[in-house]
Amino acid sequence: MAGGAREVLTLQLGHFAGFVGAHWWNQQDAALGRATDSKEPPGELCPDVLYRTGRTLHGQETYTPRLILMDLKGSLSSLKEEGGLYRDKQLDAAIAWQGKLTTHKEELYPKNPYLQDFLSAEGVLSSDGVWRVKSIPNGKEASIRVWSDFLRVHLHPRSICMIQKYNHDGEAGRLEAFGQGESVLKEPKYQEELEDRLHFYVEECDYLQGFQILCDLHDGFSGVGAKAAELLQDEYSGRGIITWGLLPGPYHRGEAQRNIYRLLNTAFGLVHLTAHSSLVCPLSLGGSLGLRPEPPVSFPYLHYDATLPFHCSAILATALDTVTVPYRLCSSPVSMVHLADMLSFCGKKVVTAGAIIPFPLAPGQSLPDSLMQFGGATPWTPLSACGEPSGTRCFAQSVVLRGIDRACHTSQLTPGTPPPSALHACTTGEEILAQYLQQQQPGVMSSSHLLLTPCRVAPPYPHLFSSCSPPGMVLDGSPKGAVESIPVFGALCSSSSLHQTLEALARDLTKLDLRRWASFMDAGVEHDDVAELLQELQSLAQCYQGGDSLVD
Repeated sequence: MAGGAREVLTLQLGHFAGFVGAHWWNQQDAALGRATDSKEPPGELCPDVLYRTGRTLHGQETYTPRLILMDLKGSLSSLKEEGGLYRDKQLDAAIAWQGKLTTHKEELYPKNPYLQDFLSAEGVLSSDGVWRVKSIPNGKEASIRVWSDFLRVHLHPRSICMIQKYNHDGEAGRLEAFGQGESVLKEPKYQEELEDRLHFYVEECDYLQGFQILCDLHDGFSGVGAKAAELLQDEYSGRGIITWGLLPGPYHRGEAQRNIYRLLNTAFGLVHLTAHSSLVCPLSLGGSLGLRPEPPVSFPYLHYDATLPFHCSAILATALDTVTVPYRLCSSPVSMVHLADMLSFCGKKVVTAGAIIPFPLAPGQSLPDSLMQFGGATPWTPLSACGEPSGTRCFAQSVVLRGIDRACHTSQLTPGTPPPSALHACTTGEEILAQYLQQQQPGVMSSSHLLLTPCRVAPPYPHLFSSCSPPGMVLDGSPKGAVESIPVFGALCSSSSLHQTLEALARDLTKLDLRRWASFMDAGVEHDDVAELLQELQSLAQCYQGGDSLVD
């Protein structure tokens, strides 16, 4: 592969993972479309890490995500399972057959009526000659029920793997429990299908660095993810496996069975995924992983509806696009294995995520000015449902700040003016960021990256920005046009908040009368498994109690 890119294979497991993935791939696609723009900084991120080149049967060159996704029957809406780029070889073979043919055609799912025009790439030609897709009006975003409604990226025929034995819609035939998910990949049919797709993608890689798994934690896909991670660990030892455990928006006390299942699936998923991954990070806009509902997190410059997966997944995808920067860089990339090793020392394989979306930099401000406004508080909005980071201890962190113009990196003080802070005395943006992190978390191992490349939020990304100009700089007043890109400050942190979070999960589990939830146990989980789960959770929690960071 050109430039010796260190390839990553992405697995998307579950429907909310599909929502996050659709936004993620739309953002990658938007970045690809801007790569030839002369105003853009030279390529800092290597798209070949995530994408593969190919050729259709008709000789057309393709550039598609290196992706395997699994979802349930009825989740694709009008999207074809084999994608739209390549002709179906089985269909070609059938056409060549001269004998009698009998065709059994399943009724197609209707297209979302509102989105038919949108998906036809309807848009406007702007004054700078760039074709821009129309935004989805806020009132229509609630009509988006499945991720395939807004995915704008062509997928390879080997990408989509449907689990036909479970239904996406309706009350019957749902993939609700961890044990059900585990059993899916124990079936030869699905295990072989996954292994075949893995081999297809892996064998064409020159420098495979590892796998990133986007996995629903709240339902039976937590079991699918656990078995998939186990398979990857067995077959591709030495490669990085970074798992993003995804949970949708808020939940309600009145949904007893759903909440208990969510608790059990999350606990089983976290423990089993941790056992087979290099690193695990829960991602959620909810306030808690446990049984007690907490209000969703808020952002100073975003207005979002926490009940809409379309909104929640867009925010999480933006954070994901930022915190994964280290292993996608063109120059001096940090490998997935190295990133995981730095953050997960002493058994701390679960980390938390946080982000400022968008990063506030007013006109005339420099980076030191903006950072000093945060004071001594932890600046990030927490994105792992582990509570507020204030007052908690950080053991190690990986931080990325992107989308700040180079002219704003350092303070432009008049000669002879004393610098108002140590940050204002620094001579490079990289030095400022490193100094800021050292001030915030003295003695903590911190890896930091400063990029010019912003995060793409062009439609179909929802309009969530309360006070941004088109470049994404935060201003007072209403937005002056559509926002296409924003600066983002994101972090992964090995945090003592996980001690309380994991212990709280264990306490909630001990309160359960498992006899009332026999349906969950009947799906393939034994009472001994629950007892072992409690021990594992408590052992994991102890890793985050006290202890030392890597640097004294």
